[in-house]
Amino acid sequence: MSISMPALLSQLLLGLVNGSFYAILSLGLAVIFGLLNVINFAHGALFALGAVLTWMAMNYFEINYWVMLVVAPVIVGIFGVLIERLLLRWIYKLDHLYGLLLTLGLTLLIEGVLRSIYGVSGLAYDTPEPLNSATNLGFMILPNYRAWVVVASLVVCFATWFLIEKTRIGAYLRAGTENPRLVEAFGINVPLMITLTYGFGVALAAFAGVLAAPVIQISPLMGQNLIIVVFAVVVIGGMGSILGAILTGLGLGVIEGFTKVFYPEASSTVVFVIMVIVLLIRPAGLFGKEK
Repeated sequence: MSISMPALLSQLLLGLVNGSFYAILSLGLAVIFGLLNVINFAHGALFALGAVLTWMAMNYFEINYWVMLVVAPVIVGIFGVLIERLLLRWIYKLDHLYGLLLTLGLTLLIEGVLRSIYGVSGLAYDTPEPLNSATNLGFMILPNYRAWVVVASLVVCFATWFLIEKTRIGAYLRAGTENPRLVEAFGINVPLMITLTYGFGVALAAFAGVLAAPVIQISPLMGQNLIIVVFAVVVIGGMGSILGAILTGLGLGVIEGFTKVFYPEASSTVVFVIMVIVLLIRPAGLFGKEK
């Protein structure tokens, strides 16, 4: 099968768009697991909640996309703080399975409430100004909004990596999860840090939901289509690895895009095939630490 270079480059860019969503969602999961040791299965529902809040703000209150790009993550982040303070804090010392089951229950609750209000049919959201045009790259017409998704995701992902890995705040967070008593001896409020970390992690999911609103048809169940793939991304990159989540998400998005060109039937399973191969060779993931 002969594939033209323009077709390959087009799939590269489209794969980067999907990879951007994978990266920012898996980043939130990696932050929560790496620092709180909780498998947050509610991430997909909170992703959908961010998109639905954006749609509600536009249709009920005429609040535009650019405002909701900040407001929706803040609202979902506050909701995440409440979840952590009221529910998750009681299970940190228990097996991972308890956190998984609890967040799975939250997923069903959030999706059930949204579905009872809006049903399962898609909610349309127009591309915001001034990104509703396209740019002719010669080999393809690139919608400006998709380019914005890639740029915004990269900026947020690497800013988060820098905050956690290269700043004093990030050092406190990592130390607080490994030896909380020692960190508290220096006058640092470790429980508050943990609470804010979970809030920040789910705020990233909401941010991805706002970005996705004009691209993916909004639905209370839209997170279900991504969360399984995102979990696979986190496993491949290494559970808890911030940089691994970012690079693996972007890379797998591109690989998935190329697979659609050469072997479309395998595009929905290629991520899981890669996950099996990686786990056989390196069980801790590509960027994970071997114990």
